[in-house]
Amino acid sequence: MKKLLLTGFVPFLDFPVNPTEEIVKSLDGETIGEYEIISKVLPVDFTESERQILEYYTEIQPDAVISLGLSAGRTHITPERIAINCKDGAPDNNGIKCEDEPIDKEGPDGYFSTLPIRSMVNHLNENGFPAKISNTAGTYLCNNVMYAILNKNNKQNAKTPIQAGFIHIPASHDLAIQLKNSPSWSQKDLTEAIRLTIQAL
Repeated sequence: MKKLLLTGFVPFLDFPVNPTEEIVKSLDGETIGEYEIISKVLPVDFTESERQILEYYTEIQPDAVISLGLSAGRTHITPERIAINCKDGAPDNNGIKCEDEPIDKEGPDGYFSTLPIRSMVNHLNENGFPAKISNTAGTYLCNNVMYAILNKNNKQNAKTPIQAGFIHIPASHDLAIQLKNSPSWSQKDLTEAIRLTIQAL
């Protein structure tokens, strides 16, 4: 059985709920297609989130990695095409703010996802779930985690990289009720959509 490392994040900034946390917890231990799901929830901390996902990667030695992040305001499930070598944005949960900082001073400017993002989008749309490819993971923790795992993957498995990348999801209904002005999906649909993206592996 192949192993899939699936990660989400705890709540952050002004978002009291993070639906990615519930998704990964609910899918932990499931078998989807050829993959056993091993789920981890990451802190919203520039240093710790990167350290922890790389530690999990080394410990688990997964055959694929999918990280999830909340992008409140988006209407679609959006697999990310690229991660860039930059840390920037709002302070993390510990108040640390990064501006124009490289994730890896010796690393390349960016990495393309090695997930089958087009197949994922097509599979979601064919099953009635709105999805499209996103060309920016931003510069906050989501981009940081995506870049870190692809950078590690490239260094460790340069000739045969594993499938790894990042998917942003919309707000859940529970979160949208508190935000007052955000598109949202049911938690059930968000979880089912991630099951479908895993099937596309």
